[in-house]
Amino acid sequence: MLSAAGKSAAVSPGGGEKMTNYELMFIIESTLEDSVRDQTIDTVKGIIAENGEITKADVWGMRKLAYPIRKKNEGYYVIVEFKANSDFPKELDRRLKISDNVIRHLIVNKDEK
Repeated sequence: MLSAAGKSAAVSPGGGEKMTNYELMFIIESTLEDSVRDQTIDTVKGIIAENGEITKADVWGMRKLAYPIRKKNEGYYVIVEFKANSDFPKELDRRLKISDNVIRHLIVNKDEK
């Protein structure tokens, strides 16, 4: 399917609404055990997979933060690229804000210029 700009656009499996490309970057609390950290990553990926399609997942690992967050200087970075309907990022944002394990997150619409 082609959009007005001539770019190809994915259509959601249920048909109808166009799926948009997004990128999620989230930082997990550095003091968590590996099993809890992996479970948090799997949970976020599961939320995305239920409502969209993951195109790429990249774990950057432990990095120094640019500034302290919750009195921590390090965090575990994860980047996930996905396609979803335009209303899903709002729900994902809400669920990530609730999570105690995720200290920061950012969702970017990669299709917007």
